[in-house]
Amino acid sequence: MAENPIQRWTRQREVILEELRKLNSHPTAAGLYQIVRRRLPKVSLATVYRNLVRLSELGYVRKLDLGGSEARFDANLERHDHVRCVRCGRVDDLRSPPIELGRAVQDDWGGYEIVDYRLEFLGVCPRCRQRTKREPG
Repeated sequence: MAENPIQRWTRQREVILEELRKLNSHPTAAGLYQIVRRRLPKVSLATVYRNLVRLSELGYVRKLDLGGSEARFDANLERHDHVRCVRCGRVDDLRSPPIELGRAVQDDWGGYEIVDYRLEFLGVCPRCRQRTKREPG
């Protein structure tokens, strides 16, 4: 029997979602756990992670599985892509990709019916670029 999301809506889940919605940093479960603990000191990392996954399944947040890094979470459900710093791992939103994604004919997709896409750009964030400029040599 499917879980009724309203029936199982807990204070912990509510606080986790509220705190994630305040952020633009696409935190990991561990990063959000540090923030949530300020409001719920007895919450565990496992509880935060479990609730983030469930919120993702319910469509309240987006779980970002970014190339080989720890999963991050995003409360912004509007269509957007991401850019990830290859040095520090910072993830930022891209409102519109810097390249034109042309419409391809169905044959270009090997018979697949495309239902969605994810696009991740890799780069060096402004903070890491500044550090590089300040480093000698």
